[in-house]
Amino acid sequence: MFLEYKNAKIFYTDTGKGAAVVLIHGFLENSTMWNELIPEISKRNRVITLDLLGHGKSDCLGYVHSMELFAETIEAILKQLKIRKCILIGHSLGGYIALAFAEKNPQKVKGLCLMNSSSNEDAKERKIIRTRTIEMAHKNFEPLISMSIANLFQPENVAIFKNEIENLKKEALQTSLQGYIAAQEGMKIRENRNAILMENSFKKLFIIGKKDPVLNSDLLVAEAKKTNSEFEILNGGHISFIENKVELISILKKFI
Repeated sequence: MFLEYKNAKIFYTDTGKGAAVVLIHGFLENSTMWNELIPEISKRNRVITLDLLGHGKSDCLGYVHSMELFAETIEAILKQLKIRKCILIGHSLGGYIALAFAEKNPQKVKGLCLMNSSSNEDAKERKIIRTRTIEMAHKNFEPLISMSIANLFQPENVAIFKNEIENLKKEALQTSLQGYIAAQEGMKIRENRNAILMENSFKKLFIIGKKDPVLNSDLLVAEAKKTNSEFEILNGGHISFIENKVELISILKKFI
């Protein structure tokens, strides 16, 4: 299904019945990343997924997709579906967006799960890396995408999940160059949202990859403790929905 928001088409899915759960994919991913989780979660819940702006089947909306703009599209989808409250589960970039949504709509959030994600802003070094990759994307988009996907896995898992990685690369290439740059620019300017977790009473969960090459697991544990959030540590990298699929499904079902 599609929703038109500010003249941009946003693709979304709506599966099952019950309390609403919104699954928000990460950077260079799209709603298909949830395909193997939806059948399990939708047994007892209404599951909403979407392709974020510039990803999958959704259009771009300008040259900077801020976390607030991404969150507005989710808000519009929930309004169209007449959903008043939901649990948000966001992977990586999806977690940043879930926090932006919760900041504006705390009364609509029953729970928030940061899956391989953080409520911190980008460190200075990370912002520099994002700027460099934007420059690289203009010249070598496909090789950059290919390298980026493989680097998200725990090193010893790269050979184990060779087929899954190739599939992720194909899905990542559905992200347009404009969508890639707009999301990078948006992540670069996102705010620290520790306070959203600290000040709200909805249930909170961090899912942490012990060998995540993007987000340091020790720092995430400290962040979870600081923000009074529960946390689960998985023995994998940044792509827990592939590297730790069975365990992840169990944890998410319990959280929901």
